[in-house]
Amino acid sequence: MSTIGNRLPARVPGIRARKGGPQPLVMVTAYDAPSARAAAAAGVDLVLVGDSLGMVVLGFDDTLAVTVDDIARHTGAVARSAPGQLIVADMPWTSYHTGTSDAVHNAARLVRAGATAVKLEGGAKRLPVIRAILDAEVPVMGHLGLTPQSVHAMGGFRVQARQPDQAKSLLEEAIALADAGCFAIVLEGVPGTVAADITQAIPVPTFGIGAGPACDGQVLVFHDVVGFGGPRTPRFARRYAQLDDIAASALTSWADDVRGRRFPSPTETYSA
Repeated sequence: MSTIGNRLPARVPGIRARKGGPQPLVMVTAYDAPSARAAAAAGVDLVLVGDSLGMVVLGFDDTLAVTVDDIARHTGAVARSAPGQLIVADMPWTSYHTGTSDAVHNAARLVRAGATAVKLEGGAKRLPVIRAILDAEVPVMGHLGLTPQSVHAMGGFRVQARQPDQAKSLLEEAIALADAGCFAIVLEGVPGTVAADITQAIPVPTFGIGAGPACDGQVLVFHDVVGFGGPRTPRFARRYAQLDDIAASALTSWADDVRGRRFPSPTETYSA
């Protein structure tokens, strides 16, 4: 049950105003109506419709197969089910890499699907695209550090900015994104000290995922939190339930009842 109580729908200025506040922001990555309803019931501040759905829901090894159509469809499901939360939609690979016109068009599609804001990966080289999307009145969340759409260029899913020069470069990228107008920045897969330095240096909230406790907020994938994501959980995630086991047990019981002719019962059968 939510600990928040009745609340007005979250808005971008309100999220940004909570920079450095006493209570960290909470964002969960969710992809469908059931997970969005659970997020809303828990009173999270933001729901991210992440392109990680390619791995978590669709079974791919990375996020690169996800399309704008995929994100739009899942964004609609989430937005219809969590109307009190700020909905952020990921811009998938190649949706903003081919120029500002394509980026604005694709961002608009996600807003029409139900998003309030979009998120895209990368630093200074993304500034023209970010500015164009902002000029179209669409709020933008940045994403630095381990950027999954760059998995091949990075040589895998690896912690970033462990060296001093890399940490300095990441800090400069974060400052550039904030100066360009991003209302928040996700920091993924970076040392906690680096995330702390960035959080202190920029005037907009940071959301950490594998980035330590000093960020202004935290984000995890719904399936990792509730234990519905398979046997492997990232080191930075904490499981608060084990729905994999519960679901398997329920299905096993049902299958046993079917095979033993105990299902359906008379009360589960329509009469003439």
